[in-house]
Amino acid sequence: MIKNLMRGLAPLALILSPLAVPSPALSANVVLLPDALAELTEASEDPDGFQVRAFPHWNAGLDATDGCDTRSEVLLAEAVDAPAAGTGCRLTGGRWTSFYDGQNVSDPAALRVDHLVPLAEAWESGASGWTAARRERFANDQGAAATLVAVTARSQRDKAGRDPADWVPSDAARYCRYVGEWVSTKLRWGLSADKDEVEALKLFADGPCEETVVLRSTTPR
Repeated sequence: MIKNLMRGLAPLALILSPLAVPSPALSANVVLLPDALAELTEASEDPDGFQVRAFPHWNAGLDATDGCDTRSEVLLAEAVDAPAAGTGCRLTGGRWTSFYDGQNVSDPAALRVDHLVPLAEAWESGASGWTAARRERFANDQGAAATLVAVTARSQRDKAGRDPADWVPSDAARYCRYVGEWVSTKLRWGLSADKDEVEALKLFADGPCEETVVLRSTTPR
């Protein structure tokens, strides 16, 4: 699936992807995707015991006094045109561009805030050994731009819990950025990747997404 997708979209990816740029003079805070991928630990995944409730969300967010939970704070942060926030942080109006499919959405209730690295994937990749507090921090993480993303419900359903071996956005302007953010999030949280996942990521890193810039991980909140 991934090989076919890449074959069709590769010529556009280098032109259109927001993170696919000519080789920059990189600072210590960023690396190119092949170098970031080399830092990712390969390990088999263990799905045993996963339950969504092991990752409490949504909590009070970055500002516990603003009346907005994490979901609402993400929507406020990612709005192209800011919505109005009423009593209880009820959002009305505004406009968003869905991270996965580029669709414009003007109804906040129609959006989903998705974990770019799904909760089940995180569990299987190392989060099963975390404390409950760390899993809650992961599930509500706003410390990096794309760990939580506003997307259309349809694109969230399409992605489901799949990793890049089975799913990336079909839009050539978005899939290199998605892969870069996936690797960045896994590195930031110390999560591993299984063999199929690594092989798929290498296809991107050695091909159309070779020049994708990945932000070096910062300490999770």
